[in-house]
Amino acid sequence: MEVLKHLFDGMLVAITPENLFWVTLGGILGTIIGMLPGLGPATGVAVLLPLTFTMGPTAALITMAGVYYGAMYGGSRSAILINTPGDGAAIASTFDGYPMAMNGRAEAALAISAIASFIGGIISTIIMVFVADPVAHFALKFGPAEYFLLMVFALSATASLAKENLLKGFISMIFGLMISTVGIDAQSGVERFTFGIMELQTGIDFLVVIIAMYALGEVYKSFQSIKEGKKKMQTKFQRIWITKEDWKRSKWPILRSTPLGFFIGALPGAGGTMAALMAYNNEKQLSKNPKEFGKGAIEGLAAPEAANNAASVGALIPMLTLGIPGSGTTAVMMGALLMLGLQPGPMLFQQHPDITWGLIASMFIGNVILAIVNIPLAGLLVRLLAIPPKILYPIVLGLAFVGTYAISNSIVDFYLLVIFGLVGYFMDKAEIPTAPLILAVIVGNSMEQSFRQALTISNGNFHIFIQSTVSVVLIILTVLSVFYPIVKDWTQKRRGKQMETSV
Repeated sequence: MEVLKHLFDGMLVAITPENLFWVTLGGILGTIIGMLPGLGPATGVAVLLPLTFTMGPTAALITMAGVYYGAMYGGSRSAILINTPGDGAAIASTFDGYPMAMNGRAEAALAISAIASFIGGIISTIIMVFVADPVAHFALKFGPAEYFLLMVFALSATASLAKENLLKGFISMIFGLMISTVGIDAQSGVERFTFGIMELQTGIDFLVVIIAMYALGEVYKSFQSIKEGKKKMQTKFQRIWITKEDWKRSKWPILRSTPLGFFIGALPGAGGTMAALMAYNNEKQLSKNPKEFGKGAIEGLAAPEAANNAASVGALIPMLTLGIPGSGTTAVMMGALLMLGLQPGPMLFQQHPDITWGLIASMFIGNVILAIVNIPLAGLLVRLLAIPPKILYPIVLGLAFVGTYAISNSIVDFYLLVIFGLVGYFMDKAEIPTAPLILAVIVGNSMEQSFRQALTISNGNFHIFIQSTVSVVLIILTVLSVFYPIVKDWTQKRRGKQMETSV
């Protein structure tokens, strides 16, 4: 009852005209920023920082949070329509979202992404209301060894998506880990694989790799089909909504993926990308028709969309309750709070309940507003498919180069963009999945540092990786993620042969 009272008080704060304006503005800006390759929510919140100094703490936090989960809505728009994820969390949306668009189902893809994002955001906010404190304290049980094993599990699960050829999935993962080692080693200060290029000392930004693999890779693939006249533009558009069958296939993936995304988001450093990919992998493993995934399965889009929105809510928990940023975006938000004279941590809910509960209540309102805005917006965005390919793809190229330059204002990134675009093109030709590579680039550096920190703590004793219950569970899950698809395929083939024999 006390929690409900706090939530009611927070709702009174959130529905003031001023805060309604800020949550709407933040959500719409976040949606736009999410659609632009290379920007992402962290950049959007950072750009807003000067504006927040003129606001009160409540309005500032509400606006920044609106940008954060608004970007989760927006990132899938470009992923679905032009195979270019706005940021890392939208990668999994390209797997089935873009094939749906190419199959003439862009309207249903845009609709289910908004619906799944809305449901994921609302349910995860409800979960946050009741379990924020226990989840935050459970996240503290994750030390360097647990984080290392969590990332190993996420990588193995993503690599095993290519169960038709596990070797290709793991080759992709290893290549991604190799890319993540470029730059100055955080612990020793030694330069690695920079080839004397100063701009590579800070490493290769994962957003450059994402934009190259998906945006440029798609443009390279389209050159031949455009030349031969095979690339057809869509001229007839349907209503932006889904059928009963679509909902029947999507509802359980959404409900399963939301708590998974919420929990992954609450782990500092895990992020929406890992949440979305793990949700996608989970649904593919559970599906009765896994071969449809990657070809336009609607549940393959609904699951990651619900998960990445839930992860953005979960990421706020360690920041608010423990003073530990859960992601790059919440790190920027935490910096803004400190500048405004607030100290995130255990006492924030006691000392400033109007701010914390006002934020939580605003997330209910913000998700409703974003659902209302995004579904009509989808009706306009789907018209992108009516643009002739000879015009559309130069625009995609322009967005890719502008987005890449916005990341670090480096010309060297242009060369990397072209190189990784070619890598993505040839990987597609060789049917090597790109998802393991992308996730490895994102988590590789953190994974390496967690491994080395764990060994430093244990004086080089590998026993630290099996000391805790969490570690043992993660090891078991990693083994299962690799062998379960193999065993499942073998049993299905055996049953098929038995049925043929009986007939």
